[in-house]
Amino acid sequence: MVALTDPDLLFPPEASSRSLARDLYAGVKDLPIVSPHGHTDPRWYALNDPFPDPSQLLIVPDHYIFRMLFSQGIRLEDLGVQTLHGSSVESDGRVIWRRFAENYFLFRGTPTRLWFDHVLAHLFGIDEPLDAASADRHYDTIAALLQRDDYRPRALFERFNIEVIATTEGALDDLQWHKMIRDSGWPGRVITAYRPDAVVDPDFEGFAANLDQLGDITGCDTGNWAGYLDAHRQRRAFFKSFGATSSDHGHPTAETANLTAAAAEELFSRIRQGTDDEREKRLFRAQMLTEMAKMSLDDGLVLQIHPGSLRNHSPSVFAKFGRDKGFDIPTKTDYVTALKPLLDCVGLERDLTVILFTLDETSYARELAPLAGVYPALKLGPAWWFHDSPEGMRRFREMTTETAGFYNTVGFNDDTRAFPSIPARHDVARRVDCAFLARLVAEHRLGEGEAHELARELAYTLAKKAYRL
Repeated sequence: MVALTDPDLLFPPEASSRSLARDLYAGVKDLPIVSPHGHTDPRWYALNDPFPDPSQLLIVPDHYIFRMLFSQGIRLEDLGVQTLHGSSVESDGRVIWRRFAENYFLFRGTPTRLWFDHVLAHLFGIDEPLDAASADRHYDTIAALLQRDDYRPRALFERFNIEVIATTEGALDDLQWHKMIRDSGWPGRVITAYRPDAVVDPDFEGFAANLDQLGDITGCDTGNWAGYLDAHRQRRAFFKSFGATSSDHGHPTAETANLTAAAAEELFSRIRQGTDDEREKRLFRAQMLTEMAKMSLDDGLVLQIHPGSLRNHSPSVFAKFGRDKGFDIPTKTDYVTALKPLLDCVGLERDLTVILFTLDETSYARELAPLAGVYPALKLGPAWWFHDSPEGMRRFREMTTETAGFYNTVGFNDDTRAFPSIPARHDVARRVDCAFLARLVAEHRLGEGEAHELARELAYTLAKKAYRL
């Protein structure tokens, strides 16, 4: 097991920089967690039921885990991952856990290993390495703890010192779990975020039916362009009533457009009729990013763009298991030309915040940092998904700071479905940032007092400011 209690984890090997990194970290390690974007299930906080068995909590829903095991020839069915058609999968949590433990060595050197060891040590008090021999002991320990009241979702939320967490719901969601949380009187702050992909992307499953449902929910005529946009405005207002401060957009590219009203209306008519023209579908997605940015100017929602993933790369896995099964693969992404129509329209607006993420690290220094370093509306989201790792975080700071600075970034967000790993992810980010700041001080590029101020900004304050929390 990685020595996660070692005070020098992820800190510089050189003595003076390591000592400063420790001091910086000591000032931020206990700050509240601000989690402004993620995919935890609001049902957990609403019902506050005990979590299921260890495998259902820690393995079955975590694509970081099952994609690695699948890459080594282990079937998803044998890890308890449900199929779309209800065929038989492994349901015995202990069997799944044993299979995972036998193959835990596969995660050596990965961020998953850091996070998982942190969860075992700090949440469940386990300091014995996980392997085939220890699997049943670990399982029994965790299973017993999960039955205790202090391991229910709300208790863990409070133990993790979470100040606010944002879940992400689709535009058609009724937000019933958020309503239940609000009506319960529990003081934990769980907010939503508006994710309209199902009614913005013509390639989304059931797109035409989704537009019909959007019209039914809002009472707007989603058969025409004006009614369709009004429906989005209604849903955004509804999401804001449940605490939303952001929208989120998972487009294949960062392409934007700024069509005339007449051209946009004509395009929507063809999209609504079910065009097979890929250029028209791409143009519609591009136009909708600009439309959402304009709506953000009106209602104040922060606009997050998460582009550059070729979703569901394996058609056979998608057909059998559906979305989010580890087969979303990064692609090369253009930002300079792709974002220009949106930026020409609203990029100079000081009251708009557009947070850009990337899976293409080659764009950091060449495109993203220069763009965010001059356009008032733009901020850079942290290293994301495949790059949510110590090395990825270091590369992000090294390649963006000199052009965009720190204050055109938005701190850290964990963007996870794996609730127990949230403290581990924030701890890793705080350690990496403190190590980076210590290096700048050692190189006489930053004063020590400034480094302490920045450590707090990166760990806590910037996220609150950027997401208007």
